[in-house]
Amino acid sequence: MNQQIVPLSQTNSGDLWLMADWQRLWLSIQARPWRSLALVPAGVGAPLDTTVHIATALARTGMRHIGTQIHVADGTDLRLEDATELTVQVRESSRTDLVIVALAPVNVNPVTVPLAQAADCAVLCVLLNQMRLTDAKHTTDEIGHDHFVGAVTLGG
Repeated sequence: MNQQIVPLSQTNSGDLWLMADWQRLWLSIQARPWRSLALVPAGVGAPLDTTVHIATALARTGMRHIGTQIHVADGTDLRLEDATELTVQVRESSRTDLVIVALAPVNVNPVTVPLAQAADCAVLCVLLNQMRLTDAKHTTDEIGHDHFVGAVTLGG
């Protein structure tokens, strides 16, 4: 994984996209061309909607940078029977716009791995002092190390 770790202290503020750390993160994930990006928690330890907040902040940052719409798809509480539909929707939307997909930890939701693999690339989301290194390793092993464009740390 090409590791770009950006320390961030909070995830639910509406103005995070104005912060330099979010802007640096956005620019760092542009190193690899993508139309769809999965945000995957390293493990349990964060509220389930953490990746939704990260996706929203990244989308706002990106829209400010590139001047076009970026969609956010919430796959954090997705059921198996709905996974194919979300994959198709992301694929369709990413033909014309960028899409950021917020996902649950791989050990919480079995559809996280195929959804993350269906995206062009992924970012590992780590909550410092809350998530275990072994869970992060398991997550990157399951999805594939080369699929990750970087990581973001929260709470540091």
